[in-house]
Parts: sequence; C-alpha cells; structure tokens
Amino acid sequence: MRILFFNYEYPPLGGGAAYASQSILKEYAGFDNLEVDFITSSPDSGYYLDKAGNNIRIHRLPIGKNKENMTFQSQKNLLVYTWKAYFFARKLIKQAIKEKKPYALTHSFFTVPCGFISMILKFQFRLPCIISLRGSDVPWFSERFTWIYYFLKWPIIFIWKMAGAVVANSSMIKNLALKSNAKQKIEIIYNGVNIDIFKPAENPEPRKNFIILCASRLSRRKGFNYVIDALAKIKDQYPNLKLIIAGGEGNAEKDLKEQMKNLNLEDRMEFTGFVTPNTEFLKYYQTADVFVFPSLNEGMSNNLLEAIASGMPVIITPTGGADELVKAGVNGFLVKFKDSDDIADKIKKLINDPELTRQMGIESRKIAESMSWQKVAGQYAELYKRVLSA
Repeated sequence: MRILFFNYEYPPLGGGAAYASQSILKEYAGFDNLEVDFITSSPDSGYYLDKAGNNIRIHRLPIGKNKENMTFQSQKNLLVYTWKAYFFARKLIKQAIKEKKPYALTHSFFTVPCGFISMILKFQFRLPCIISLRGSDVPWFSERFTWIYYFLKWPIIFIWKMAGAVVANSSMIKNLALKSNAKQKIEIIYNGVNIDIFKPAENPEPRKNFIILCASRLSRRKGFNYVIDALAKIKDQYPNLKLIIAGGEGNAEKDLKEQMKNLNLEDRMEFTGFVTPNTEFLKYYQTADVFVFPSLNEGMSNNLLEAIASGMPVIITPTGGADELVKAGVNGFLVKFKDSDDIADKIKKLINDPELTRQMGIESRKIAESMSWQKVAGQYAELYKRVLSA
C-alpha cells in the first residue's frame, strides 16, 4: 500500500503534531506492506530528502523558515507550504501512475492546510483521504485563529464530509469538532509515547529542592502564567520550591519572563529555552517532582504523555487528554481553569505528602505502559485498510 502523508510541521519545525508524525513514521519503517511519501516543510531554504528504513521518504520543501523561528508557523508559511506541497504531490502522483505504482490514499495531519490539499487531490485523482484533527484545525480551538474560524468553519466542515475518515487525538478534540457538525463521524486514535525512552530514573539522586516542571512551547494558551502566580503565593512557605519552564519560542515567552521579574522569582525559576525532544526533555522529567500543565485548550499533549511515562504525578486542567490520562487523586489532580489558588493548593498537597507524590508517579507509569507509538501506527494502518475497503 502506497500512501501520501502531509504535515507542514516536522522536527525541528513545530511541536506536538510534528513529533507525533515523526513517531508514526518511525513505526511505519518496520511495516513491510506500507510505502510512504511524507511531504513537510524544510527548516531553511533547501529541499531535503530523508529516509526512514527502505519504505519511508521524507520530503522537506522550503517555505521560508529560518533557525530563529522553528516552532511557530505564520499564515504566510502555511500558504507557501500549501502551494508547494500540492504541486509536489501532484508530480509524485503522476509519476507513480506512470510507473504503475499508484498511491492508495492520502493522510493529512490538520484539516487546514493539509486536508485542503488532500481534498483537491481526491477530486483530481480519486484518492481517498484521511484527516487527523490536531487541535488548531478545529473551529474555536485556538484564540489565535478566532477571526479566521468565521471564514474557515464551513470549508473545514466540507473537508471533513468528503474524507474517508476523520480522526481526533482525544475525546476533547472530537467533542469540540462535533459542535461544528454534530453529524460528522469522528474516530479517536490517541497520541502515543515511547515508553522505552521516557521512563523513571533507575537510580534517582536525592533531591534538595521540590521542582515543578512545565514543558511545552511557550504560547499563552498553555497557561503557564498561572503556575508562576501559584509559585509566588507559596514560595515563602517552601524555601526549597523551584519552577522550571522547559521549551522556547512562543507568544508568551516575553510576558512570562516579565512576570517572573515583577514577582521577584528570578532565584526560584529557570527558563531552559528550546529543548531537543526525547533525551534532553527526559532529564527534566526525571529530576522534577510534579508536572503542571494548566492549558486553556489542548488536544492531547505529547509533553503530558512523556511526563506520565517518566513516572511523574501531574496537575492539569480538564483538557488535553485529561479524561484519558489523569485519574484524579490516583496519578494526579485536576484543577480549575485560570485558577492559581487551586494549582498552589494541589502543589502543597504533594510537597506535604512525599509518599503520595511517589505513589502517584508509580500510577502514572502504569497508565503510560498501556500506550505506545507502535499501537498508534497499527491503528492507523488498520484504518487505511478499512477506508480502502469501504
């Protein structure tokens, strides 16, 4: 089976969706019956062809990126990607037909812009397509795109209707999408996690400080400002309390650093800047005591998955996989949106009860062990077969 796979983000570009597609492709490299051309963006002005195994080709198309802005894609970036990816894919399809090795279907991460490309190719070449909803492509998910959703809502619904399958990565994303079109059939395939890489430290060193960890790109939607406020409220009670914010680039970075200075928290906080996925993030997961993620809106956070796989108790808002990954009082706590007092209260419970903190970490690891990228890739491969048979 030959597949065209689209995602404008791919490491080092992008965030969770980039890492998810990379992880799926790594698993696909071990599938004997699958051949994939993955079309994504280049981190600079060059075109690159990378390979994973003998059956995965990763085409990086230049869209005007530079090393100063890897995680954020502008509207211009998306338009350039759409234009270039469409014509590049059309060339591949025509070549495949000429060689009598046609593609079976297309798979797009994000309804817009990638799903739009899949839609055009379906009309032109009668290729079935699968759309994976990732968050910002679902109307009213992101405040950044509020005004754009008014124009794109109906085109997005149309793209979903013509797709062979629409897949959400969490129940929250599915439910949000159904608010735009209650009749749309939407399946759920959760994000996975590499439990061989992300795991608790085998011989953890004694800790002098109680460390709170926030990890993600620094966008306002992540709600890290409420964690900083929570730290300020309880720092005098706990002199050994520290906060690490791991991740860089985003519209909240400047505001968060100013907030830190205004609250005189420079000696209690650390901003790591950009962190390389996998091994570099792992050291933060393994040396922190609690993962706090008070996002205002989320699909399913890869950082949250990595944290629970690393054996961390978690404090999160009821979004971003909360229903699937967090059992309140078992492996973490749910807190109210935009409520620094609630966050502070839950942090205090963990500080005051080391055994509870340890036990919650054990329960997090148990939950993570039921999830893997191998399982996710297998679910998508089965979905390809079902769409083609239908």
